[in-house]
Amino acid sequence: AKYHFLIMPKKNIPNLKSLKKEDIDLLKYMEEKGRELAKSSDAERQFRYGYHSIPSMSHLHLHVISQDFDSPCLKNKKHWNSFTTEYFVDSKDIIKTLEKTGKVEHESSHFTSLLKSDLRCHICKKEIKTIPALKTHIQQHSYKTTDT
Repeated sequence: AKYHFLIMPKKNIPNLKSLKKEDIDLLKYMEEKGRELAKSSDAERQFRYGYHSIPSMSHLHLHVISQDFDSPCLKNKKHWNSFTTEYFVDSKDIIKTLEKTGKVEHESSHFTSLLKSDLRCHICKKEIKTIPALKTHIQQHSYKTTDT
């Protein structure tokens, strides 16, 4: 994406499963800081704020990522699907789950299978066969925010 930031807490939290109810305020703070960073980077661009259900790094981190996905770093289906399927869990959903149940649990086999899903446009859901074709296709969509 044009913009992709990680917000990491100073507190050592290895992953989503390690979260406790007392971490809710921290997660809200991380999202607030992410929103501030996104707005100061490009107030008119759409961003998502979330976590990989199975992170590649063992320190909790919030992704703040613009939805244009215009990046030479995006090269394979697994990477695309890690940000455009349910594998990428919205920050607000993590907070709601933690508020409701006091913990975050994921069925890892389900989430791992999502990385192997067919390539689909994250906007119109059209199936696209290759990453180059997908990158061409997504250029037709607008990534301007509708928020004011």
